Amino acid sequence: MTPHWGVMTHVMPQGKGARCSRPGRVASAWGVAVIETPIDADGEDEADRKVVEQEREEIKEFVKGLSANDIKSGNWFTKLIAQAMNSYTEKVDWQYFQERYEGVPADAIVDQRIKMAARYAALEGGLSAGAYSAAIIATLGSLGGASAATVPAAVATMMVDVVFITRLQLRLAYDISVLYRVPLDVSDPEDMWKLIRVSFTIKSGEVVREGVLKAVPALVRPVIKRFYSKAVLSAAKGLPVVGKFLLQRNVIKVGIPVVGVPLAVVLNRYTTLLAGRHAQAVFRNEARVIETAEGLTKRSRHPQLMLWVAWLVIRAERKIADDEALLMRHLVRLVREQHEVVDEQLAQLVDVDPAEVWRRLDAEPGDLSDVVDAAERVATVDGPLTTREKAVIAELRQRCHRV
Repeated sequence: MTPHWGVMTHVMPQGKGARCSRPGRVASAWGVAVIETPIDADGEDEADRKVVEQEREEIKEFVKGLSANDIKSGNWFTKLIAQAMNSYTEKVDWQYFQERYEGVPADAIVDQRIKMAARYAALEGGLSAGAYSAAIIATLGSLGGASAATVPAAVATMMVDVVFITRLQLRLAYDISVLYRVPLDVSDPEDMWKLIRVSFTIKSGEVVREGVLKAVPALVRPVIKRFYSKAVLSAAKGLPVVGKFLLQRNVIKVGIPVVGVPLAVVLNRYTTLLAGRHAQAVFRNEARVIETAEGLTKRSRHPQLMLWVAWLVIRAERKIADDEALLMRHLVRLVREQHEVVDEQLAQLVDVDPAEVWRRLDAEPGDLSDVVDAAERVATVDGPLTTREKAVIAELRQRCHRV
């Protein structure tokens, strides 16, 4: 089997001067260094281990800069976000992947990157497993006391694992969003929270619904379900609370090994696999909705009318599904960008009156088949047609049937 070339990008405290290296080599020690290593879907190899060890050394430097209070308060996560994502997102964009995987479908690249990340996570878990002893729980509880600047060695070792996995899963989710052409601006608080939520706050129900738990061996599933059974984060709570949440969740790694394999290895591998599959489900679906919006906008001969009809169909039900809201947002954006149409009346609308939509429809001469097609596609973006949606589309068809 010919290996695909995976890219693991490291973002470090300094700025410029980095350049790409040959596969398996590191471009520069400090700056934006790029490690490229073969993705071998059949298992781990020495190149993977070297990448993980290099990343661990880098993360050890980051952990050395943390105080005990940073760790206990969760402020370590705030610092990590600034260190791990800002320069990374400047480097890693659609063009970055195009240069390395030209012509390869996004699904294939995403699949390989998830497998690579899961291997890295498991390897790192093996190196950090010794830190997860029963004594670490008591040590964490005493942090931030008399010597707030001193971090016990055992806690520092554990933090290397926590930071490694946190950064790995954040960057993996970001990579997946880029590959599916779903733009995220990490300087925008809303987009940043979306990335965090996709990366870390997977609910047990989402794992089951998306079917990603099938990728986990049956013996491991109870541990994975327990890992994801904790309380879900609230966006209003801020980054330090995310840090505390992630730290507390990792304490589950103090436990009995699964068939002789340390829990740190098992949980690192499979939580990273599930985080990747979850990010794939989220961003692939969003890409599907955007693709639908692009197609409708491109084909529409009546862009302004299409927006009114789309909103009427969406409001046929009392509740607005997430995919419907997403589709409407992108339709409005694309109609503005491609047709230079901005409808202030629609933007200020509270309740859509069907009579107003039918009045606009009757005022349009000629063939309105594009509007009917748009309505049908809008209605099915979140699943099969409902009774109320069918009724709206039936009346629309009747009104658009012209001799």
